[in-house]
Order: sequence, then C-alpha cells, then structure tokens
Amino acid sequence: MADAVIDIVGQGDLPLIVELYNQVFRPAKTVESFTRRYLGRHNVLQMVARVKDKPAGFFLGFELKPDTFFGWFYGVMPEFRRMGIGSQLMEAAQGWAAQNEYETFRVECHNTHRPMMHLAIELGYDVVGIRWDADRGDNLVLFEKSLTAGR
Repeated sequence: MADAVIDIVGQGDLPLIVELYNQVFRPAKTVESFTRRYLGRHNVLQMVARVKDKPAGFFLGFELKPDTFFGWFYGVMPEFRRMGIGSQLMEAAQGWAAQNEYETFRVECHNTHRPMMHLAIELGYDVVGIRWDADRGDNLVLFEKSLTAGR
C-alpha cells in the first residue's frame, strides 16, 4: 500500500489537475472547461495525491447543496492503481467535508468503472440512484454516504 501525501491545492494548480484528469478520462478537457464548471460553485475542493513527490491521483469536488458535498471527479494514474491511493483521496475528501459541516457526501461513477463502484461500497456508500449521462452515452450510478452517522 502506497503512503500518499494528500495536499489541498488551489486554482493555480488547475493545469496539473487537468493534466492528471486527461491521463485518466476521455474525452480530454481544458483548464477553461473546469473553470466554467466552477463558476457559482461554493467550497470547491481540489486535492492532489503524491507518492515520492510524483503526482499519483486527484480529487475534485464542491458543494452540491448546503448539507451535501459532491465528489465530482477523482482518479488515480494507471501506474499507481491498486495501491490504496483512491481510498486515501476519498477519505481525505470525506474528512474535509465533515470538518466543514456537510452531512452527506455524494459521488457518481460510470457503470463501466467497476473498481470505483467497489471502492464506494467498501467505503460505506449506499447506491441511491442511477442517471443517464448523455455526453458519454452511459449510466452513472449515484452513491451517498452519511458523514454524521455515529457522531
């Protein structure tokens, strides 16, 4: 298991995040597309996981509604997969959301991304729905986790 260092990064690090995103997902996106998506969003959170100072993964999220934080995109570079970095990123983001008084954490993943679906279930998320993603022509599975259970 890798011991990644998870850093919260700012807007100036968006080019690195976009570069990492484009190594994991298709179609490729631009810095401008992410900047547009952030417009009007509250509490944008960007995290980068590093292993021995090399970027290994990323997490992007923002407030979906006042009590719900949304994990928008998260990914691990191919050479760092199956090392626990996805779990570390998700747990760090959940911790940040709980500290910022969000009650629920929501993530979505494509039906074809089985490792992410397994990770969400392993981390205690419940399936709460499915929605069609017209851009990719695939279903997204919606997961939620209570951040207040057991408090």
